[in-house]
Amino acid sequence: IVFSLDSVITAVGLVDNVPVMVAAIVISVIVMMLSASTISDFIDKHPSLKMLALSFLIVVGTVLIAEAFEVHVPKGYVYFAMAFSLAVEAINIRLRGAMARKKGQEPVHLRKGSPD
Repeated sequence: IVFSLDSVITAVGLVDNVPVMVAAIVISVIVMMLSASTISDFIDKHPSLKMLALSFLIVVGTVLIAEAFEVHVPKGYVYFAMAFSLAVEAINIRLRGAMARKKGQEPVHLRKGSPD
């Protein structure tokens, strides 16, 4: 939910039209409410995605700080790095799932009482 709210705030900051802001907020809240449990279950099943999302926030934050100091960072490099790491993680998830199906177990088993 934090990432979704962050995206809404960013979208509001990019638009000057108030009705567009209101529509974006209403639509995003509805989408968040409908998909929160599904996304939460998926993240719980694949905890490495949580670290990947946090690293994306660090990359975006670093780029924003660099731009605040008038240092131009080509967006193509940033987007490529993020897409590449997401593709690698998708391949890892598929491979772990295939290996788990061969063994007949779930891809990731978390211990009871482990921190989220």
